[in-house]
Amino acid sequence: MGSRPQPPNLQQEEGRLLHAALVEQEEDEEDEGGSEESSSDGTSRAEPVTVPTFDVPYFRYIDDEGTEGEEEWSSSRSLSSIEEDSSTDSVVSDRYVVVSGTPEKILEHLLSDLTLDEDRGTTQGKESDTLLDDFLLTYPVFMSTSDLCQALLGHYCTKRHRGKEDRKEALERKQKLLHLVSQWMSLCKDFLREDEHVKLFMKTLYRYVLEDSYEHPALEKDVGELQKLYQLHRRHTVDEYSPQRKSKALFHQLSLKENGLQSRSTQRETKEVLCQVYITMDSYLSMRVHAGVVAQELVQAAAEQMDVPHGELVLVAVTYPGGRLLLQPQDRVFSSSLRSVGRLHVCRKDLGEVLNPFTDNSELQQRTARMLSLNTWDVAVALTDFDRTIFDSMHEQELVYFIFNRHVTGNHTMALELLLQRCNEVQLWVVTEVLLCSTLCKRVQLIKKFIKIAAHCKAQRNLNCFFAIIMGLNAAAVGRLSQTWEKIPGKFKKLFSELETVTDPSLNHKAYRDSFKKMKAPKIPFLPLLLKDITFIHEGNKTFHDNLVNFEKLHMIAEMARLIRQCQKDPMGNAIPQKSSSDVRAYIDSLHIIDNQQTLFELSHRLEPRA
Repeated sequence: MGSRPQPPNLQQEEGRLLHAALVEQEEDEEDEGGSEESSSDGTSRAEPVTVPTFDVPYFRYIDDEGTEGEEEWSSSRSLSSIEEDSSTDSVVSDRYVVVSGTPEKILEHLLSDLTLDEDRGTTQGKESDTLLDDFLLTYPVFMSTSDLCQALLGHYCTKRHRGKEDRKEALERKQKLLHLVSQWMSLCKDFLREDEHVKLFMKTLYRYVLEDSYEHPALEKDVGELQKLYQLHRRHTVDEYSPQRKSKALFHQLSLKENGLQSRSTQRETKEVLCQVYITMDSYLSMRVHAGVVAQELVQAAAEQMDVPHGELVLVAVTYPGGRLLLQPQDRVFSSSLRSVGRLHVCRKDLGEVLNPFTDNSELQQRTARMLSLNTWDVAVALTDFDRTIFDSMHEQELVYFIFNRHVTGNHTMALELLLQRCNEVQLWVVTEVLLCSTLCKRVQLIKKFIKIAAHCKAQRNLNCFFAIIMGLNAAAVGRLSQTWEKIPGKFKKLFSELETVTDPSLNHKAYRDSFKKMKAPKIPFLPLLLKDITFIHEGNKTFHDNLVNFEKLHMIAEMARLIRQCQKDPMGNAIPQKSSSDVRAYIDSLHIIDNQQTLFELSHRLEPRA
């Protein structure tokens, strides 16, 4: 492209280099007049004007309309070259080209791009809507929530660095920022409700808006909206305060509603989690319990599953690096962060194992008979209902935190981690049930049942559980049971082969992607594959380029995150009515799982010894 002219004294004029290239092509009468004058002069040319240039290497928004015949943009497209082509390239006019930039400059662009109508509504173009959503979904990649709160407060309080800002401009700037905050809170819902930085930010912003409402009465509506957004309230009316009242005194009048705090505390107590209670060193019960569960409740549930008097059992937490903590009956199992106090073991009071489930043949026969008696559709319904409850509580931003900020996530990825854990446990549960069935004919019936359950999960649009069951049947310890698979009827083998096709990883899981795309929402995707896609985007693209944020990468990640939102929606009422018996739900809520691969292979070889 050759060397580019550098603008003289640019730093003195602007105060600092512009980190975000935001280009808008507009009709300008003066530019048109200048171009006509230059064209009429046939003998001499005007001295070229030095124009600042900015590389456009990453991201741009182009309207869907009028894209035919548009020339492909170079990765080093500059502002000067765009201006040179503006007279001939009509497609570029009246469009923003959003390039890599600092978070502050992108935020500044988002605010300036908002337009307010007469009714205080805010309208945006398709590109601006997408950019705002991208920014709000992916900001944890390049800035903390605390930094975003500080930047938003700075934009609300700042005045234009050039010229004097009149009252109308100041009001518009404040209203735009309040709309962006409203969008942020609406997007995050309860996701950031417990964040201390957000609490302080909302109370501080509320104080500022309340003070400004004296000078700008139009902001009184925003005061009410802030109260609804973050459950803030004033203990006194506005009239009791004068504009000259110190802000510190007013700040102390702000508080969170007590009932709001209580409701959030109640939600935390009633939140359901998956609890692993080991009954031997190699196997555990995966139980669906509330977060406030105590040791006595877990002991009773485990005793019922293992048919052992609960008075003989105690709950022990094995902590790192191997210490044992005996939990009292009323001790809480989960901390406030919903993390277990340690690896939980149900033991006899002499601290011995409850039983050996691999030698107690009567218990195994009873377990197999119970599984074979369950209706396959009801089992699929119970599995899907379990997954959907967790999936509907999942926020799309959990994907971003899981990939980029796992070391500081706290509770930000709880629902996602539960779904991933559930997928692994269902897979191991299938393997466990098959290998603990000692009779050949019953083992054949059990595999047939799991094939039908997998088909039903697919019909109910639960691809996460569908994959787990198929992978369980394809596990090496089950796949080697040649005598068992030979007894499977041909129609079930054909059905299983068709289901396996959907899980075929060739061509980047094309079969799954095509099948999933045709399904109507609501639906549950196969989350490990979604995380793999985001990881590939992350590993294959730099987050920063010359200290500027790569927004093309963030746009791709935001598109993947928005898939969660699309899968959760049910605008057309396509949800499948789901009802299952209490017995089936109780069985699915407490799965017996062996998680030791060596133990599983020993069971497999015991069923069908190596020839």
